Amino acid sequence: MSAPRTAPDFDRIRAAEARLAGHIRRTPLLNAPALDAIAGRRIWVKAEALQHTGSFKARGGWAAVSAMSAAERARGVLAYSSGNHAQGVARAAKAFDTPAQIIMPSDAPAIKSETTRALGAEVIFYDRASENREALGSALMEERGLSLIPPYDHPEVMAGQATTGLEIAEQAGEVGVHEADVLVCCGGGGLSAGTALALAETAPGLHVRPVEPEGFDDMTRSLASGQRVTNARRAGSICDAILTPTPGDLTFPVLQALAGPGCVVSEDDALRAMALAAQHLKLVLEPGGAVALAAALFHPSACAGPDVIAIATGGNVSPEMLARALSRGTEPCATGEGTAA
Repeated sequence: MSAPRTAPDFDRIRAAEARLAGHIRRTPLLNAPALDAIAGRRIWVKAEALQHTGSFKARGGWAAVSAMSAAERARGVLAYSSGNHAQGVARAAKAFDTPAQIIMPSDAPAIKSETTRALGAEVIFYDRASENREALGSALMEERGLSLIPPYDHPEVMAGQATTGLEIAEQAGEVGVHEADVLVCCGGGGLSAGTALALAETAPGLHVRPVEPEGFDDMTRSLASGQRVTNARRAGSICDAILTPTPGDLTFPVLQALAGPGCVVSEDDALRAMALAAQHLKLVLEPGGAVALAAALFHPSACAGPDVIAIATGGNVSPEMLARALSRGTEPCATGEGTAA
């Protein structure tokens, strides 16, 4: 099955929401006064790290698999992922008794590959610095007759991720927040674009801002230049969950139309945000899942208004990386923009 090359409309997003009902968690919108004090405004954290499989990717995986025909599911699905999309697809495939093959970079954290295998998927490793995952995927699809579920450039995946935005609209309204920047950890842009589409219909005062790690800021640079650009490197950041070579074909036009400028944070920012999330929210994050919170905390000039919403996208982190983050929690802020906790 080849994915339709159009972004989802709002009807498709609502249809995905109906199929996901009872199969994903309505994750909380958290606040901690200590984090507000650091940022100088109220920070609301959408805790997608508490989602099934430890990230928002459970939404898109379920939306895509549940939308397939029985014949397509019987042939099996293919995904490429550093681990979070892998687990989301594997979880949905297992529920629908669908064979799943996952192409995963060899430098992905072991916890992600092990959990993906535990969900019943076959993991096929590749070198993201020297091999092309799309080419490997095409060969496997040809050989095995599989249906591809890409990590972001797929309308059902985007529609599933958009349900995060539907929840944010409801939860922000419940706490009286009607205008705010919504900071989103961004790789290929599936969550950012999906959330932007959902908010445009349900909470137009909430505006998406994609956030990326230094050296892998293709979306930020693309939005600034008006055309899709490519990162010089394919690997080499602790933010493995959001390392993509270039913005998606489907996601970039959506963000061009609906999102504000991107924001870029350092690895130190991400590590400190992880430590502060653990300390004040009791929330475990991975580096790539913490960059939006890092932007909210340490780059206050990037946002306007008394409130900012940050999506904490994932918590699939190794004990070693979490320990590294916690050890940074008491060091001075590297950016100079924030205030030490």
